[in-house]
Amino acid sequence: MQWKGRRGSSNMEDRRGMGGGGKTLVGGGLGGLVLVLILTFLGGGNPGDLLNNMANMGGTDPAVPYEETAQEKELAEFVSVVLADTEEVWTEIFREEGLEYKEPTLVLYTNSVQSACGTASSAVGPFYCPGDQKLYIDLSFYNELQQKFKAPGDFAMAYVIAHEVGHHVQTLLGTTQKVQPHSSNEKSVRFELQADYLAGVWAHHAQGMDVLEEGDLEEALNAASAVGDDTIQRRAQGHVVPESFTHGTSEQRKRWFYKGFQSGNLDQGDTFNARNL
Repeated sequence: MQWKGRRGSSNMEDRRGMGGGGKTLVGGGLGGLVLVLILTFLGGGNPGDLLNNMANMGGTDPAVPYEETAQEKELAEFVSVVLADTEEVWTEIFREEGLEYKEPTLVLYTNSVQSACGTASSAVGPFYCPGDQKLYIDLSFYNELQQKFKAPGDFAMAYVIAHEVGHHVQTLLGTTQKVQPHSSNEKSVRFELQADYLAGVWAHHAQGMDVLEEGDLEEALNAASAVGDDTIQRRAQGHVVPESFTHGTSEQRKRWFYKGFQSGNLDQGDTFNARNL
């Protein structure tokens, strides 16, 4: 992806080295502690370790001084540019729909962070909190995406950001409010696949901005496949439990991202009424 030297977003909040603070483990928002534990398990983590880590986030310890490496500085700049691109694309799409796009804030953090959805460990990965309309990313996830998920490339990370921005779009359109309070696993899958579709819509317009390079689309599709429930479960536990899926299979995630990439609009992204996911 061509991003160096391009405009970054002003909607960035740097909390790296500050610690999580607060004593709330996780509440409300994206499903609370249960969802965090599920995501940790699907990602191959140990829920018990996560609980212990989160229990120690009381905010009494002083923040560890944070020193940004050259790689982290470059990655933070990249994330800022991707966020700026999503702002441009979604502002225009919302305008065409007669709506106003409210830009989200992206929070950079290390180890743990406090959001309106509660305190979370970086073990949960990047997430969006509808309560404060902010995206939260520990940049160490970039290395995890390459090494653990075998999804290298800058556009793989761009897909992750665009997916979380997709959740913001769902919040602005009222989808989150309708789905989350009574979310079943099936609805959760449809909800997440729609966010993948919206990420694809953004990628469609990014291509139109002439910022995509050869291989970028493949990087995003590979990342979507790498974070499919079936792939994660098979790697973590050696077998698949379909009834526990919360995000969709690798094939489904790739399909809906690519569908959004092909269409470039909101019209074909109704995953909730789709017969075939």
